[in-house]
Amino acid sequence: MPRAALSPGAVVDLALAIVDEGSPAALTLSAVAGRAGVATPSLYKHVRNLAELRDLMSARILDDLTDEVGRAVLGRSADEAIRALMLAWRDWALRHPHRYAVLVQRPEPRTAEAGERLLGIVFAALRAYGMEDAAAVHATRCLRAALHGFAVLEAEGAFGLPERLEESFDLLIHMVISGLRTPRRPPGR
Repeated sequence: MPRAALSPGAVVDLALAIVDEGSPAALTLSAVAGRAGVATPSLYKHVRNLAELRDLMSARILDDLTDEVGRAVLGRSADEAIRALMLAWRDWALRHPHRYAVLVQRPEPRTAEAGERLLGIVFAALRAYGMEDAAAVHATRCLRAALHGFAVLEAEGAFGLPERLEESFDLLIHMVISGLRTPRRPPGR
């Protein structure tokens, strides 16, 4: 890639290609510079450091994940929307395990827009269960933890028992939906 073609977006493209072809550990500024055909210091015109590059990559990854989840949920509500959301999230994470692994999980200004879009999709699906405001936040955290945990464990081959993963994931979907349908009892009651 000629030096003139470098931009923050082009650097992210190169970094994602490195991650896709290798692993998250293969991502270094030196590897990106080598792929671009420039010296590492030339990248500093486009990204300050590896942390900023990871944040920019996360914004792109989260946009892609959000687009897929949004398409899956479109026109659906309640149980059907939650099932579609969970299946789409897992499917995306399994198709792109290395990208999912480099996704910065903490809130970050560069991922704010995509994060807000994803939250909007989840919050809309939760409204069918009468969840808004704090209840929607708590339910979203639980849903994210369940999805993220399952996706990471599956992508890393951590489920070693012989039962089919599809059945386990279907049970997870059932548990989440059942939990969403069951009114929450206040703590201590």
